[in-house]
Amino acid sequence: MSKIKILVTGVVPEAGLAELRKNFTVDCKPEKAGRDWVLAHLPEYDGLVLMGLQGDRELIDAGTNLKIITAIGVGFDHIDIEYAKQKKIVVTNCPQSVLIPTAEMTFALILATVRRLHFYDKTIREGKWVSVSKPENMGTGLQGKTLGIYGMGRIGSQVAKYAQVFGMKVIYHNRHQLSSEKEAKMKVNYVDFATLVKTADVITLHAPATPATTGVFNKQVFQQMKKTAYIINAARGKLIKQTDLIAALQNGDIAGAGLDVYETEPEVPSALRALDNVVLSPHAGAGTQEARISVTAEAAQNLISYFQDHRLINQVNK
Repeated sequence: MSKIKILVTGVVPEAGLAELRKNFTVDCKPEKAGRDWVLAHLPEYDGLVLMGLQGDRELIDAGTNLKIITAIGVGFDHIDIEYAKQKKIVVTNCPQSVLIPTAEMTFALILATVRRLHFYDKTIREGKWVSVSKPENMGTGLQGKTLGIYGMGRIGSQVAKYAQVFGMKVIYHNRHQLSSEKEAKMKVNYVDFATLVKTADVITLHAPATPATTGVFNKQVFQQMKKTAYIINAARGKLIKQTDLIAALQNGDIAGAGLDVYETEPEVPSALRALDNVVLSPHAGAGTQEARISVTAEAAQNLISYFQDHRLINQVNK
């Protein structure tokens, strides 16, 4: 086992690597080193914990000895999984560890957005006082409102639970409808996409970025939403056509947005940063100490199961 070498391309907690280091030789990319360093050294490694880099064809081709890539987190749209499959490289992700923290971030964005915390905070820091007796300065309550969930997987299901605690009705749209028994247990109702868009007071996004979902929330969709509605995205930036969202926020087509991910990240357009009706976060959905340790350990387990137990878990390119 000592001959197997693993490269970690991002900064991760050492506590999450403990089990991996017991079994294999583990190296972390030097913090100041860039993509070129990774490409030059990748042929030495059997496994890759990928963070902060694109897993494109160039990187995959550089990994001449690679057998498995594990993405830190649930998202894997930054990896060319089909090309990796052609090269007989297994690609895995880490769906369990990010569930609760991402759901928490989603709901934090909901509350911060509908209660206008950015506007209040900014105004007070400027030395002004906000009179909430004026309608234009008021936020929106959640009790009795409808949450529309786009993508009812693990994270979407957890957000539904949080929403119901706040007295919200939950509708959802998903590629596949849940069973009637599961819907009844979760107290959620399936609707088509058009109904979700037109009905929801708050829409949260939890779908992966695929050719079918890229840009699905665009100008036409924003114009169909209620002018009092909010959109929250802690999933993948590509789900929203960013220029259309900016225009919708500027024009008052929708009331506001809470964003943890961006189509152009890490670049965030100045036009988006200038708006008072949007709350912005730097892809921090899993950015807690507990989650970072947990997701690193989950990535490590993907590698241990593959190399030591000869068992595949969390594979995404079957």
